[in-house]
Amino acid sequence: MDKMASGWINGLIGVVIFSGSLPATRVAVMQLDPVFLTVARAAIAGMIALCLLLAFRQKRPSRNDIVSLVVVALGVVVGFPLLTALALQHVTSAHSIVFIGLLPLSTAIFGVLRGGERPKPAFWIFSALGSALVAGFALAQGGTASPAGDGLMLAAIIVCGLGYAEGARLSRTLGGWQVISWALVLSLPVMIVLSIAAMPPTFSGIALPAWLSLAYVSLFSMLIGFIFWYRGLVQGGIAAVGQLQLLQPFFGLALAATLLHEPVTWTMLAVTVAVILCVAGARKFAR
Repeated sequence: MDKMASGWINGLIGVVIFSGSLPATRVAVMQLDPVFLTVARAAIAGMIALCLLLAFRQKRPSRNDIVSLVVVALGVVVGFPLLTALALQHVTSAHSIVFIGLLPLSTAIFGVLRGGERPKPAFWIFSALGSALVAGFALAQGGTASPAGDGLMLAAIIVCGLGYAEGARLSRTLGGWQVISWALVLSLPVMIVLSIAAMPPTFSGIALPAWLSLAYVSLFSMLIGFIFWYRGLVQGGIAAVGQLQLLQPFFGLALAATLLHEPVTWTMLAVTVAVILCVAGARKFAR
């Protein structure tokens, strides 16, 4: 299997795993505080990552890598999970999933700024059109479904794109699973302290679905998904493989409808399909 094909396969596996993140977060925040959910998932994933690094005797990252690892941690360990958890207090997971259509553009922009990639001009035309469709969908909800929820989702997309691109750049030398593991370990002491501080006074009223959702976002969304995702970005290119994120809304909407019984309107489906088609066109000009 050539490197490009391997990159697309790894990237697709990562996208499928990430597709369950927003529905799982939606279930969790119904009973768990968003801040506690964010720091707890990072603390759990961080402890697992520390065990992996010790078990495989990975050498410590160099001093020059620390700044990049901090950026990754702020983007995907803290920023995206916290902002989406807060947003999901105002909007449904089905509504928020459509905003994931902006992630390829955000990732591509930071891929240029941080990864040194240079997509062709036509790439930006297709990507911008897809982003405009997403923005138009939000505005069509009567101005907006929730100004606070939509604003938080937009902020989440920006910091996530930065974390993806920075992590992919660093993965070229440090390794994909090592990058997310070291980013988690770097933030682990703070996350443990914050988890204790944000812990609810009692867990008696928290049902099993909330705990299962916490387990999913801790193990799969925070660690396993990134192992495949960063490997795919390195093998196939940040801007090119990043377009696979346009499949994430489609998978996510299906999960939201199936597991959460949330309404998925024809408008949501139409926007999702249209955005996928636009950014699929952008993939041709990613390099």
